[in-house]
Amino acid sequence: MPAPHDVIVIGGSYAGMAAALQLLRARRSVRVIDAGERRNRFASHSHGFLGQDGVPPGQIAAQARAQLQAYPTLSWQDGRVEAVSGQLDDFIVRTADGAVHRARRLLLAMGVSDQLPAVPGLAERWGRAIFHCPYCHGYELDRGRIGIIGAGPLSSHQAELLTDWGDVTLLPNGVTELDPALRETLQGRGVQIEETPIRQIEGHADVCLADGRLLHFAGLFTATRTAPAGTLAQSLGCALEETPMGLQIRTDAEARTSVRGVFACGDVARVPHSVSLAVGSGAMAGAQVHRSLLWPQTLWA
Repeated sequence: MPAPHDVIVIGGSYAGMAAALQLLRARRSVRVIDAGERRNRFASHSHGFLGQDGVPPGQIAAQARAQLQAYPTLSWQDGRVEAVSGQLDDFIVRTADGAVHRARRLLLAMGVSDQLPAVPGLAERWGRAIFHCPYCHGYELDRGRIGIIGAGPLSSHQAELLTDWGDVTLLPNGVTELDPALRETLQGRGVQIEETPIRQIEGHADVCLADGRLLHFAGLFTATRTAPAGTLAQSLGCALEETPMGLQIRTDAEARTSVRGVFACGDVARVPHSVSLAVGSGAMAGAQVHRSLLWPQTLWA
């Protein structure tokens, strides 16, 4: 059995790398295991991240990884984690290639998966013409027409919020319920409401309705439901919690999960979601993991 790392970080996207950086700068041995499935891999450009506004997401990730690899205590593995087990100071991580690694701490940063509304043509345009975050993608629509595809209660919030970015039409699509008070609030904000169900999405961001009408939009938004990518957290026994956006790993202010020695950060452990917030979450989690290595008695009494 190989000698243990101080920390194994599962997930090498923005949160995982931000956490790893703090630990590497504390001269701790860190193994990052990354399956290469960044959540924003479908987007051509990333926005709203200070210093990297408008840069392709892959370029941001590649630059960050190159900076991490300058630290001699980093081990980076491209691959997928198949199983995790163990306990505080003695975790075992098995990867798809059959390798086995040990660590004193685990940091879960594998992100979330998006459950998209079942609208024909939506998945093919996800991240390119259909988005979930107005702060990330609203400005580029140049105050054009914006459509909100109903996906649940958050869709009405999206519609009201996005009026600062353009002329908004909410398409409840039989999913988002609007009581009279909410309808009045939305209309007071200038939101148009189109009740006809959606048949499919066409062209760039054109919505074909069930009655044959075609509505043209500069871009579309929808509120996806998210869940942790994979089942590693559940297999470890980490408690999950429900949020308005979906399931996430329950953590405390120190990024600790319900399992001693296991931490979590980024989209898998907090809402709302963005690159900036993931990086901040990762940086804080990395520092807390380091503290747990120095003073375990103060964090797990």
